[in-house]
Amino acid sequence: MDGNGRWAQRRSLPRTAGHRAAEAAVIDVIEAARTAGVEWLSLYAFSTENWNRPGTEVEFLMRLVRRVVRKHAPLLLARGIRCRFLGVSDPRIPRALAQDFEDVAVLTAENRGMTLTVAFDHGGRRDIVEAARSLILSGTPADEVTERLFADHLPFPDTPDVDLVVRTSGEQRISNFMLWQVAYAEWVFPEVLWPDFRAPDFLACLHAYRHRDRRFGGVAARTNGDPS
Repeated sequence: MDGNGRWAQRRSLPRTAGHRAAEAAVIDVIEAARTAGVEWLSLYAFSTENWNRPGTEVEFLMRLVRRVVRKHAPLLLARGIRCRFLGVSDPRIPRALAQDFEDVAVLTAENRGMTLTVAFDHGGRRDIVEAARSLILSGTPADEVTERLFADHLPFPDTPDVDLVVRTSGEQRISNFMLWQVAYAEWVFPEVLWPDFRAPDFLACLHAYRHRDRRFGGVAARTNGDPS
């Protein structure tokens, strides 16, 4: 969800205004994804690298995210959306916010309409390192390590591989997002800044994805969405 700062800059507003304006995009995309039948949606809200931003901006983001989570928890529950938080291990995260994350996850745990994963304090490299540590601590012999077994040691191992990554604002970087899971993902880079991103933009990305030929290194092409 990229472009909040540039959205604010173009309007001669502080960066915090861009973060505040992004709330509407988040809710619109969640609703659009659910209506379109998307079963797994992940939103990259705060990376491990985002701690390097100015302290005042980080503090604002922590307060904003807490307000948004508390405000929209009833909507997630009513829509049958299961919400989980990927990351959330840095001690700098305010205790109250971490508790809100846990409360929403428990509140929506039995929902099965869609799984919403909010990546907060997330880093793909860290996840891979932690999975390697977990394997070592489990005493698994090196010659028994497989890709499937390794993936089982990642956070939320039931999460399927990512099919489509949408990065708004035209930036074309992975930025340490779910590095293991995006190995064969399709990518779309809409120019629109995140605060202006709405359901029609999201649906356009889905349309582009469905017309990609996904071969996974093979030869026989098949258009996404066509019967196998």
